[in-house]
Amino acid sequence: MRPLSFKLIFHLAKNMKHWIFITRARVLVFFIVAQTVVLHAAQVGLIKIDGAIGPATANYISRALDVAAAQNDECLVIQLNTPGGLAGSMNDIIERFYDSPIPTVVYVSPEGAMAGSAGCYITLAANIAAMAPHTQIGAAHPVELGGGEDETTNSIMMQKMGNMYAKVIQSIAEKRHRNAAWASSSVSESAAITAEEALKTNVIDLIATNLPDLLQKINGLSANGKILKTAGATVVEIPMVMSEEFFQMFWQPEVMMLLTLVAIYGIIAEISHPGAILPGVAGALAIILLLYMSSTLPLNAAGAALLLLAVALFVLDIFAPTHGVLTVGGIIAFFLGMLMLFNREPAGYHLPMTWVIAATVVTAAFFIFFVSQGIRAQFLPKRAGAETMFGKIVTAQSRIDAVGGMVFIEGELWKAVSETPVEPGQPVEVTGLEGLTLKVKPKIN
Repeated sequence: MRPLSFKLIFHLAKNMKHWIFITRARVLVFFIVAQTVVLHAAQVGLIKIDGAIGPATANYISRALDVAAAQNDECLVIQLNTPGGLAGSMNDIIERFYDSPIPTVVYVSPEGAMAGSAGCYITLAANIAAMAPHTQIGAAHPVELGGGEDETTNSIMMQKMGNMYAKVIQSIAEKRHRNAAWASSSVSESAAITAEEALKTNVIDLIATNLPDLLQKINGLSANGKILKTAGATVVEIPMVMSEEFFQMFWQPEVMMLLTLVAIYGIIAEISHPGAILPGVAGALAIILLLYMSSTLPLNAAGAALLLLAVALFVLDIFAPTHGVLTVGGIIAFFLGMLMLFNREPAGYHLPMTWVIAATVVTAAFFIFFVSQGIRAQFLPKRAGAETMFGKIVTAQSRIDAVGGMVFIEGELWKAVSETPVEPGQPVEVTGLEGLTLKVKPKIN
């Protein structure tokens, strides 16, 4: 074997150093790229609102914005499907959108969903408004109009509120550079359109078939002073906390109806069964909760008056010989009262007819079979104690006069007195009791 020449050895060493340098460079580039990807991996917050807008919803959205900002999310996506809600809660949500440190994206989804009434305002107030295909938006005319004393007053109030909210939604649309004319018509004319029409008329920014499609389409858009980088971003859902779930369930007309029934049943049960205590306490607590909740979900005064009338008719029929006529009137008054109790509430806060019918049937049965028996029992003759002897006819065992005598009653001898003297063997009627002495009088045939 020929020995390697110096030139060949030098050439091999030079090539080896070159390949080692290239390998090290490639490894270094790989780590730099990997670290860059990890550091800049986008994350998007997500919450889902499905149902009426209320105080719990407003609190949930406000907290989610703070959480998303703390996580340095690219944006907060609010997947929305609502028939509407309370004006106060809607205003709170819009104010939080305006003050939000991160972009807000309202996505009306899934297919068939809607952003009605308050949901329309919320969608237009977001930095980016998106909808799934075949969804709807609009019909934003307010329905929380208080209670005028007559039809003319109600009409004037409705016009004033309509004009005011038309300006509110118009200013929202103008702020977000959307179709302000249509926004105003959604209030003044209760206009509603599909997602496809909303995109054509510049009511929304885009249509996305699903969440990944949404993130892909908003990638690169400018919102709230930043360029969104959402393509392939990790979606982190922010769930409701226990208190929000509780109040979301609590602020419902069904719950208020149940509290109304508890208040009625509890107070009446305490009256018909004095000393039971628990029904009275439950009724009082229900009334306090109703007063607290009515500040958010105001009860219709006429509906409440009809419920009170129904209770009065139920009780009166127990004493009056009307053969159930007043009870029938009470059932009708109760049914109408329940129908009217929440009739001024926005969509999503109306009491279902099935609940109204069930409550009417249960209440009628409650008064017919429970309360009436309890009240009547208070007027039945005493069946225990000394009072049970009053009115009984017994025979004098000895002469009875103002000084005294003896009678035999209920297996015992009792001392008795009579203003009119009674001879032994004569019948007497027990009229009273003084200490351990009976008062009697001669029984006249």
